[in-house]
Amino acid sequence: MNKENTFTVIDDEGKEVVCEVLFTFESDETKKNYIVYTDNTLDSEGNVKVYASIYEPDKENMELIPIESEREWKIVETILDSIQEENREKTDN
Repeated sequence: MNKENTFTVIDDEGKEVVCEVLFTFESDETKKNYIVYTDNTLDSEGNVKVYASIYEPDKENMELIPIESEREWKIVETILDSIQEENREKTDN
């Protein structure tokens, strides 16, 4: 794993958790930057857990800001769905 594509967060229990950046993007609609990442753990159905937050790429210390609006979640979900679809098409070919 490339070191540049990971970062560490502290979980609710005070443990360090290494997260892998899946992708980042800036929304034309909200003018905010989003980061989509995973800690590579699985949910109860065996799917890899994926998280998203707002972040400011120009800040020296990255701070993850919670996404609170339904509209912003829709934007993230749409991008995630399109990337998953692209990956599915690549695997099928």
